[in-house]
Amino acid sequence: MKIAHICLCGPYTEGLNYQENLITKSHVKEGYDVSIITSKYEWNQKGEIVKSETEEYINKDNCKVYRLEIKGNKNVQHKFKRYNKIYETMERISPDILFIHNVQFLDIKQIKKYVRNNKNIKIFVDNHADFSNSGKNVLSRYILHGVVWKHTAKGIEPYTNKFYGVLPARVDFLTNVYKLPKAKCELLVMGADDELVNKYSDEKIKKETKNELDIKKEEFVIVTGGKIDKAKKQTLLLMKAIGNMKKANVRLLVFGSIDSDMKKEFDELCDGYNIKYLGWANNEQAYKYFSIADLVVFPGRHSVYWEQVVAIGIPMVCKYWEGTTHIDIGGNVNFIKRDSVEEIQNMLERIISDKEFYYYMKNKAMKDDRRKFLYNEIAKKSIE
Repeated sequence: MKIAHICLCGPYTEGLNYQENLITKSHVKEGYDVSIITSKYEWNQKGEIVKSETEEYINKDNCKVYRLEIKGNKNVQHKFKRYNKIYETMERISPDILFIHNVQFLDIKQIKKYVRNNKNIKIFVDNHADFSNSGKNVLSRYILHGVVWKHTAKGIEPYTNKFYGVLPARVDFLTNVYKLPKAKCELLVMGADDELVNKYSDEKIKKETKNELDIKKEEFVIVTGGKIDKAKKQTLLLMKAIGNMKKANVRLLVFGSIDSDMKKEFDELCDGYNIKYLGWANNEQAYKYFSIADLVVFPGRHSVYWEQVVAIGIPMVCKYWEGTTHIDIGGNVNFIKRDSVEEIQNMLERIISDKEFYYYMKNKAMKDDRRKFLYNEIAKKSIE
């Protein structure tokens, strides 16, 4: 059977830990013939959007990738995305199943047209929008999402088997903002690459990684990662908290791209040992770094790394956001409520000093429940 994944709401970048990368990889492993229809835009290592010159290729996961030219304004951030040759590309693929990643593009009408002419196709749609990343002002909330994207969602709804929110907050967005039927909407979690979780759980590799980073056996390792920009500036608060603690046996490892406006302050907080910057990390390096952590801390907005760390089985401290507590599988996570150096510091000092409390979190993190955050499981559920 053929599955076409429609990824036309933004950049598509090979080698990341995003859902469109890993769910397609898992569908190939399940034996499906998988295609990806996407834009010509991708992220570079500096966190910038750049244009890819490729049009058609088979990626390392054996997915056929079709990159389409955007019409008119070539800026991928342009809100009303329309593309050349969507209908023709779908005719070439002739899919049995469509998985549409997000509904926020006007040319969903081309997909609707194709489905009307090919009535046996099954359609699944997901949603990555919630009030932490969308609908933040009156124009966005009531016009862009409340009218325009609600219209595209409602237009494809009669042909859709299931709508998935990838966070509980994003399920609520589907029903409350786009007014889709609750019976058609449910949670489909994001997660981790099974192969890389298994690879970096190897104790030999963990030991080699610690040796590379000059980490001693008795040191408590905290890891954080992802984009460090104005939307996730809380990483600086974490660095200040570690600096205040002045504990020689506590190491903070930070990886990710850094916004130029924050780089000066960031560099001043790095001492090269207790607080060490590892640079930008590719997908596989992220697994490598997380696997050696005693604790992973995400003091800012949600990212795909949260679910990845749950699947790896590492205790976490995360910023509380309504509709994101699904990562708590019974005590593996503690949430901080405020953007506060003091609150972060108090939480870390309690976890590090109270061994019984820490090992409780660690045991919960290793529960079998974490397996539902592995993409082999997620991919099967996605097209049930």
